[in-house]
Amino acid sequence: QEHLVESGGGSVQAGGSLRLSCVASGYADSLISTGWFRRAPGKVREGVAVIHRRSGITYYADSVEGRFTISQDNAKNTIYLHMTSLKPEDTAMYYCAARSTSRWDGWAAESTYNDWGQGTQVTVFS
Repeated sequence: QEHLVESGGGSVQAGGSLRLSCVASGYADSLISTGWFRRAPGKVREGVAVIHRRSGITYYADSVEGRFTISQDNAKNTIYLHMTSLKPEDTAMYYCAARSTSRWDGWAAESTYNDWGQGTQVTVFS
């Protein structure tokens, strides 16, 4: 049974840093890419960053480029999102997403991903 578990959320002052982790279990060799989405209050869920498991190719939203870094440890089936220079507008529930099917609607499309974690809250205060 495929399963995603996020951790690492919390509250931080603007300008600070946080690192999120997501452990993916039960995928064997089927996992193609994993990444992070977020939903801020009153907004739709948006793609933040995604990494391709085999190639390591990464994708970032313009709003986080240069501040956030996505990485992976395939031996541990874990992906990370290192967030720096955090801003109040980064406040959101962050979700881990996994793609293990051939469907591709773009890296930032929710429909590309077939599994989701429960989310971890990130709050940035000024």
